[in-house]
Amino acid sequence: MTIPLKQMKLHRLKMRLNNPFTTSFGSVQEKEFFISEVIDGDGNRGFGESVAFASPWYTEETVETSLHVIENFLIKILQENDIQYPDDVTQLFSSVKRNNMAKATLEGAIWDLYAKRENIPLSKAIGGMKQEIDVGISIGIQPTIKDLLKTIEHYVQEGYKRMKIKIKPGHDVNVLREVRKHFPNTPIMADANSAYTLEDAEHLKQLDNLGLMMIEQPLKDDEILDHAKLQEELNTPICLDESIHSLTDAKMAIQLGACKIINIKIGRVGGITEAKRIHDYCRKHDIPVWCGGMLEAGVGRAHNIALTTLSQFVMPGDTAGSSHYWEQDIIQPEVSVKNGVIKVPDQPGIGYEVDEEALKKFTVDLKTYDL
Repeated sequence: MTIPLKQMKLHRLKMRLNNPFTTSFGSVQEKEFFISEVIDGDGNRGFGESVAFASPWYTEETVETSLHVIENFLIKILQENDIQYPDDVTQLFSSVKRNNMAKATLEGAIWDLYAKRENIPLSKAIGGMKQEIDVGISIGIQPTIKDLLKTIEHYVQEGYKRMKIKIKPGHDVNVLREVRKHFPNTPIMADANSAYTLEDAEHLKQLDNLGLMMIEQPLKDDEILDHAKLQEELNTPICLDESIHSLTDAKMAIQLGACKIINIKIGRVGGITEAKRIHDYCRKHDIPVWCGGMLEAGVGRAHNIALTTLSQFVMPGDTAGSSHYWEQDIIQPEVSVKNGVIKVPDQPGIGYEVDEEALKKFTVDLKTYDL
């Protein structure tokens, strides 16, 4: 049966993070993004969220390029084609090269709408089975090691299952040694955001003595072969993030031995359908996966929760509670974490209601398109 898409709304929002989030690329405090809303002929509404940043530091996509691709290409595809099942969207959008974050913005809303029409949770619609998920926390680069230790202590007390520490040259081994000294039994990983080169292999070998879960994306995103060479040098597992944009990338990385773990982000790979494919391939090849975060507001956070209910998500993800990032989120109830665990909602769709007043409060532009 065709999903009768009638209308789409694109809400452009600006929200300010509680605190600046600093990586090797720089700092982010104000987040500008889109909430996509698709409406069917019966008045059901599905919601998605964009994750591209204002500048192209994470991938080549930005807020403005996402808008361009959505308005001038993707909406036209939806207008001209029938959709029987959300997986169809990925195939239809394949005529547009890359621009995965733009594609995921719309695909996520259609998945939410489909689940609501079927009266089932999104987690069940995509094949998830878990009723609760473990979550970790991602900690940006702090002004001092003392500040970092204080921040970690706060989240340890809150029960988060894993600490992700951002690193960069000059702010890495010494910092992680101090962290490990103060937290000898806490699961810790390092995230480099492509800040190193293969020439840093000897330096990075020092991490092998710290008992880290992994080092995430040490080299540039297109250096899968060099990641394979680096993994040969390190005992610490390498996790790939920015290098994985598709199932093809995941297959290449695994077959070359470029990583032992993969971080799956819905926006980076083009939507839930491609994320499921990567998950299934990793399950077949016994590669652990986890769900990374992109400083999402509540809608994107809800999609991440649903994805993490798939069986091969065996490591805590970055889906922290709403209050960690936002003074006010755009969903009700907000995502909450208790002892490092999120209970998966059992309501239809993403399982959270969009807070209409909050959505309106943070919206700086609204466009409507007939489908």
